[in-house]
Amino acid sequence: MHNGLRHILLTSLPVLLLAGQGWAQAFTAGSLVSDSTRRTERLLGWSVTRPKKAAILSAVLPGAGQIYNRKYWKLPLVYGAIGGAIIGEMHAQRLYKEYARGYEARMDGNPRTIDQGEHSGKELSDANVHTTLSSLRTSRDQWIGGIALAYTLNIVDALVDAHLYDFDVSNDLSLHWQPSVLQLPAAAPTPAIAFSFHLKSNR
Repeated sequence: MHNGLRHILLTSLPVLLLAGQGWAQAFTAGSLVSDSTRRTERLLGWSVTRPKKAAILSAVLPGAGQIYNRKYWKLPLVYGAIGGAIIGEMHAQRLYKEYARGYEARMDGNPRTIDQGEHSGKELSDANVHTTLSSLRTSRDQWIGGIALAYTLNIVDALVDAHLYDFDVSNDLSLHWQPSVLQLPAAAPTPAIAFSFHLKSNR
């Protein structure tokens, strides 16, 4: 796997895992999500729900939705993923431009033109410059995709957290387990452990 793509996945993975965990909790919770998470709020004079407001804030300014949801500890993850991808893209773009100028200098047919690029000028052949140029173009495009991915996950994470803002599993669900015997057709009884979820009544 290309080093640039690997770095994109590593920097975006924490945000992706957090967002995925939030979606899993949301689907599991179902109707248990408090109605207060859907309450109407004001944003620049508009009436919006809490999740919509969090998503809009994160879309306008990455990390703003996390601040709105009071998940301040996620800010280093958001800015690390987006910032790392931006730095990677800028580095790849700088090298790409250098190799593009170097390749043009080698191929313009003028023997007086010298490739003086810091990196491209050290290549031994035109073919090496062309190969590296193509690789850098791919790397640059991957970093651009990484920026878009990290930016999107920032919005998704804020949206999911807003849905779950007032949801507390510990107050609504309880897990019970007990030994049991599993009956299988044409087979001897098999020891097993049975798990069950129970809703706690709000009194």
